[in-house]
Amino acid sequence: MPNNSINMATSKIIYSGELRTNAVHVSSSNSIVTDAPIDNFGKGEAFSPTDLAATSLASCMLTVLGIYAQNNGINMIGSNAEVTKIMGSEDPRRIEEIKVELEILTQEVLDEKQMIILERVARTCPVSLSLHPDLKQNIQIKFSN
Repeated sequence: MPNNSINMATSKIIYSGELRTNAVHVSSSNSIVTDAPIDNFGKGEAFSPTDLAATSLASCMLTVLGIYAQNNGINMIGSNAEVTKIMGSEDPRRIEEIKVELEILTQEVLDEKQMIILERVARTCPVSLSLHPDLKQNIQIKFSN
């Protein structure tokens, strides 16, 4: 796998005021706005930073599944995930649990071995492996045609 961390910045984030940031992806210029959540003094008008952390888990799962599917002739367009982020009540404030309901939609009928491999691919995505082990990852995977 290529190593793209050759001392190049990934993003630049600008604080816009009123607990809002604008993050710009350096190589593409795409941007993401974040806003503090309502329960933490914000307006809740955009993804919060912790929303992005939780969302990144599911996005990473779908991305690595897509790579596997593409390399193995599986059409999984339309596969999707629903994410629920649960904040802990302890100090310090942090994400306690991320629930991901992942639906892998395929045009092909998969055998049990393929489903086991796809599930393993999803559960071992780089974001999943990068999260602290105390953060509960509650992953539900459903296969559909």
